[in-house]
Amino acid sequence: MGRTKNIWFSTVALVVAIIFFGLSGTDIWVENHFFNPATHQWILDRDEPVLKFLFYDGIKRLLIILNVLAIIGLIVWWKKPFLALYRKGAVIVILSSILVPVIVGSFKALTNIPCPKHLEIYGGSYPHTCVWEKYPSTFCNHKRIKCWPAGHASGGFALLSLIYLFRTRRAKIAAGSFAMALGWSMGTYKMLIGDHFLSHTVITMIMAWLIISVIVYLADLLEHRRSRSKMV
Repeated sequence: MGRTKNIWFSTVALVVAIIFFGLSGTDIWVENHFFNPATHQWILDRDEPVLKFLFYDGIKRLLIILNVLAIIGLIVWWKKPFLALYRKGAVIVILSSILVPVIVGSFKALTNIPCPKHLEIYGGSYPHTCVWEKYPSTFCNHKRIKCWPAGHASGGFALLSLIYLFRTRRAKIAAGSFAMALGWSMGTYKMLIGDHFLSHTVITMIMAWLIISVIVYLADLLEHRRSRSKMV
């Protein structure tokens, strides 16, 4: 019952967040603090090598390497006794690390929502629209824009699944805090260079938790069915 509550709560939170940010001016108000209209520059330079490596290229590669190592480790040590308590949690983490970025990336490809840097108010050519709105008929959309939700931060928020790997409450809190800090550091960096609005990262965070909740629900369901089949 608790697992389904997570799914329903996340779904409602996602809908509320989409409507709130679509109808309010919160995104523009926040992003205005990161843009200098006099110089037409964002608060951070996207080409600054150290920051780009720390918050974009480097962290993305690190997450990919860790996922590959986790998959290899799970395959190699699948039947080892020491993995028994953590096998289910490890599977949830690996599936989340793959599916969260893939699903979020798929939404990015479909929504055709521009980044802040693309908007007319920030020196670009695109009008500002909500996710459910079409572009004005007078606007010629030459190519699909892939900026909603925030794909980069999805890798960090996928690690919220670590909550289901550890056994103690203290470890779960530490894991969740780490994932939130990582996801928001990645998302904030993209906001500061004009690549994403606040809502993009919020939506990604909620979507990540929803996807993880569905994975956990299915894992519990499969485990329950296996237990019943052994009893028969």
